[in-house]
Amino acid sequence: MPQNPDPVGAQNRTIGDDDAGFVASCQRGETEAFSVLVRRHQKKMLNIAYRMIGDYDEACDVVQEAFLSAYRAIGKFRGDARFSTWLCGIVLNHSRSHIKRKTARSRHEAGSLDDPVKSEGGSFLNEPRSQEESVVERLEKRERDAKVQECIGSLDGEQREVLVLRDIQGFSYEEIGMMLKLPQGTVRSRLFRTRNALKDRLLRVFGDLK
Repeated sequence: MPQNPDPVGAQNRTIGDDDAGFVASCQRGETEAFSVLVRRHQKKMLNIAYRMIGDYDEACDVVQEAFLSAYRAIGKFRGDARFSTWLCGIVLNHSRSHIKRKTARSRHEAGSLDDPVKSEGGSFLNEPRSQEESVVERLEKRERDAKVQECIGSLDGEQREVLVLRDIQGFSYEEIGMMLKLPQGTVRSRLFRTRNALKDRLLRVFGDLK
């Protein structure tokens, strides 16, 4: 019986990873396959980095660095998790490093939150724009979203991570536990505390949320 020429891809398919074929091709040296993976995941990874960092341009730089790291390390990927979960872990590590460097350079310097969304169509905040929205309505949404991001940015790093991964990106508790190297129970309790902390901040900014 011939050996399976794609053991990594086969393992990934058992956990429902649609990227498995492209990952295996990339591991065989087909660079175009990685370009496909970039196109598939760049928006989501950029959103994660932005929510962590709070600055669009800096998030773009971080994601570029993360994709380069992923490309260099793709040969080590063994399919223990979905490719997107593995990639998200790399983005988180680069985001943490960026935040540490930025804090070290200037602790009093706040991240730019006045103009956080520079992507076309405002897709970064996942706000579909109705053709019927007035300019005033769009400006109000933009201002509100900037304030929400400011509240998220005021959380500590561990809180931001679990909030972004679960409530914004929708990763499972199991996936988050793998990325953060935490038991699922710890992820759940941290998320509970984080949601309460964010609610308190939003109440101070917006008043009664009902």
